[in-house]
Amino acid sequence: MRKGILQTLKFLTFLAVGIILLWFAFRNINFKSLSDGLKEADYAWLILSLIFSFFAYLSRSRRWILLIRPLGYRPSFKNTFLALMTGYLANLALPRIGELTRCVALGKKEKIPVDQLFGTVVIERTIDFFSLMIIMIIMIFLSGDAIALFIKESIFIPLQEKVFSLLGFTWVLWFVLILVSVLLLILLIGYRKRLQHIRLFAKMFDLARGIINGLKTITNLKRKSEFIFHTIFIWINYTLMTWVVVFAIESTSHITLGESVFLLVIGGLAMSAPIQSGLGAFHYIISRGLAFVEKINIEDGLVYAILAHESQLLFVAIIGTISFFIIFRKHSTPPPHP
Repeated sequence: MRKGILQTLKFLTFLAVGIILLWFAFRNINFKSLSDGLKEADYAWLILSLIFSFFAYLSRSRRWILLIRPLGYRPSFKNTFLALMTGYLANLALPRIGELTRCVALGKKEKIPVDQLFGTVVIERTIDFFSLMIIMIIMIFLSGDAIALFIKESIFIPLQEKVFSLLGFTWVLWFVLILVSVLLLILLIGYRKRLQHIRLFAKMFDLARGIINGLKTITNLKRKSEFIFHTIFIWINYTLMTWVVVFAIESTSHITLGESVFLLVIGGLAMSAPIQSGLGAFHYIISRGLAFVEKINIEDGLVYAILAHESQLLFVAIIGTISFFIIFRKHSTPPPHP
C-alpha cells in the first residue's frame, strides 16, 4: 500500500513538472497559427520516421543480446524485443523505471537473474550517453557558432547555475552525505563476512555482485564489431527519424540531414530529463532551438516538436502495450486426459 502511494506521488510529481514545462513551451503562443500548422502538415513523413525508429528498436534489441551472452544466457530475439518495448511503455508512467521493467520482463521470460541484466542496461545507457556527447562535440566543431551558442546559453549555463546554486546553499549537507556514505561503505567492506549472515545484507551483497557481473560483460564481448555496428546503426536511424519529420512542415523542409543532427542532440538531452518521455522539455527546447538557430517562428517549431514527439509516444504506447500483454501472458496448461 505504502509503495503504491509513493509510486503515485512520484508519477504526479514528474507529471506536474512536465505540465509546467509544457506551459513554458506554449505560453504566449498563437494557437490559431499552431492549429493551422498541424492541419497543413504532411503526416506521411511521420510513417517514415516511425519506420526508422522501429529499425533502431530492433537493432537495440540485438545489441542487448550481445551484452547478455557473456553472462552465459542466450535469450531469444523475440523476447528481448518484447521486454525492451515493455520497458519503453513503463517509461511513459515513470521516467527510468523502464530500465528495471525490461530487466524483470526478460528475466522472468528467459530465467535470467534481474540484477545481472540490470548491469548490462547500465552499460548500454552509459554507451548511449557517451555516443550522444561525441555527436554533440563533433556537431559543435563542424557547425556554426549559433548552435554552440544555443547549447551553451540554453542548456549548459542554466544547468551550471542550478548545480552551483544547489551546492552553494547546501554544501554542509552534501559534505555530511558524502562523509556518511564513505563511512558506510568502509563498514560494509570491513564487516562484509559478518554482515552476510544477516538476510537483508546478504541480499544486498548478492544484488551488488549480480550488477557487477552484468557490468563486466562489456569486457567479455565475443562479437565486438557487431556491437559497434549496432551502436552506429541505432544512432543513424535516430538521426533519420529526426530529419524526415522536417519535410512534414513547409517552414522546416529546408533543413538538411547535417543540420538535423542539432535537433537530435538537443532532443536527446531533453528526453534524458527526469520527466515522462521528456514531456514539455522536448517541446520547449526543440521549438526554441529551431527559432534560435534556423530562425523559424515558435509556432512552427512547436508543430515540428508535436509531430516528432507525439508520433513516437503513440508508437511506443501501441507497440509497448502489445509487447506487455505478450511477454507477461500466462499460457494455460491443457486439462489432463481422462
